[in-house]
Amino acid sequence: MLTLFRIASIPVVVICFYSEVIPHARPVAAILFGIAAVTDFIDGWVARRYAQTSRFGEFLDPVADKLMVSIVLVMLVQADARWFEDVIAMIIIGREITVSALREWMATIGERASVKVSVVGKIKTTLQMLGITFMVYQELLFGIPVYTVGFVLLVLAAIMTIWSMIIYLKAAWPSIIEDQQASN
Repeated sequence: MLTLFRIASIPVVVICFYSEVIPHARPVAAILFGIAAVTDFIDGWVARRYAQTSRFGEFLDPVADKLMVSIVLVMLVQADARWFEDVIAMIIIGREITVSALREWMATIGERASVKVSVVGKIKTTLQMLGITFMVYQELLFGIPVYTVGFVLLVLAAIMTIWSMIIYLKAAWPSIIEDQQASN
């Protein structure tokens, strides 16, 4: 249910982000995005704690996260299209596509366990969700330039994104080499 909530919240975040009639629309969009991000952590904790995992949940959870992050990154780039924000969005979205494809391929050869989520990936996700939330918020908060703080967090997330992708590729490398040798 929490995963479905995250997916259902995406159009509401989009509407609020672009709204010119909702008072403080960007902060409202940020709060909704932040709540959805927190439900991701709660969802994972509940599933592990109470052994309520399912194959469908294992599939849908990362899809919900990738949809949320990708859609909101595209909106942020569209709203403030400076080249460095574009590059950060490309790094994050490109990594998500690459790692998802890698996991799927590894699953087809029976090696999915070697590319499970790592601690680095969890740190990346936390930085990414906080950074995006702050950038969506955009307005000053108690005199703090929240957008700038979010941007710095997103830069750190992009660095962690590259690092975690290297970790996943390194874990999969023996299988990739083996597959290439078997096909020759």
